[in-house]
Amino acid sequence: MTRLIVAAGGGGDAVAAAMLDAGLYGGQERAVILTYAWDRLLIDPAPGPRGADNFTGLLPITPAVSEVPAEARPIAPAGSTLPRLAAELPNTFALLDPHQGAEGVTRQLKELINHLSPTSIDLLDVGGDILARGDEPTLKSPLADALTLAACCQVNAPVRLLVAGPGLDGELPPDDFRDLLGTLVHTFTAADVDRLGSVLDWHPSEATGMLAATARGARGTCEIRDAGLPVHLTDESPTVHEVDLADAVSRNQLARAIMTTETLDEVEARSREICGYSEIDYERNKAAWLKDQPPTDLNPDTVLTQLEAFEADATRRGVTHTTFRHLTEALNYNGTQRASLRELLISSRPEQYQAPLWRITTNPE
Repeated sequence: MTRLIVAAGGGGDAVAAAMLDAGLYGGQERAVILTYAWDRLLIDPAPGPRGADNFTGLLPITPAVSEVPAEARPIAPAGSTLPRLAAELPNTFALLDPHQGAEGVTRQLKELINHLSPTSIDLLDVGGDILARGDEPTLKSPLADALTLAACCQVNAPVRLLVAGPGLDGELPPDDFRDLLGTLVHTFTAADVDRLGSVLDWHPSEATGMLAATARGARGTCEIRDAGLPVHLTDESPTVHEVDLADAVSRNQLARAIMTTETLDEVEARSREICGYSEIDYERNKAAWLKDQPPTDLNPDTVLTQLEAFEADATRRGVTHTTFRHLTEALNYNGTQRASLRELLISSRPEQYQAPLWRITTNPE
């Protein structure tokens, strides 16, 4: 017997799914986590999600679904955090491949449900952008969530939609969808986060990182992404709420429009029509720009001087925390230098590391 958790957006949602399995279910039945291999450009220099043909070492589960074990490897230049997650967490990670559109994702989900006969099926989204209409000015990445939502409403099985950390993805203010939040299912605690071991020390997810930080007690305002979006860390941030699946589909225009799509290109075309853009286009453009940006030398004295200037400005904006992804871009370093920058800062000022976030101070000791 097992549980199935569908990580709506891939990336950090897969980590949050493992945290949910540990915190809500106690890990008694090892959950299978169905997730995209979509880690954005900090980890994967190739835009968009990875498919099964981008890996070696996958293990077949059903004709359309493969497991990503610890021994699997992405084929260069692609990158993926999934093999390392499989190595460090007790869960089984199954690959969700969106290249056959919503029809393909639905087929994968049906096959996996028939194979596993799971005791429960949860669709988990961190932040709440799965509840977007599609026209919100702050919405940045609706495509992956809309695809999983479209598929989950087309399987003949009970799927429970869960939203963790309302607003933590910086895409929708919680007030925009608070009326849709139903039963409080769980409030994450520090113990839930600790069960993940060291995963959040290296995984780049900002939303799940903030979810973990708030479970450990962090409160304030955190700047994220390349644009420095402010996200409020509140008592609501570590909560998980159930949302009616039909209400979510009724609200999400993109999910309804892509129900019968058979290719990822079709999904992107619908996203451009409804939302005005495809998030994969943004990744394509940014990847092309990053190829022309040589890495800058990480000189410790220079970095700390830049940090002090950044923190002074951030304090004036009312910012109390930031992510290492945002720090990397705000200090004008290459995304591949994120891990090195993080190590340098923590070793220089360990008191400012409020795992896995960086705490802002204008008076470093």
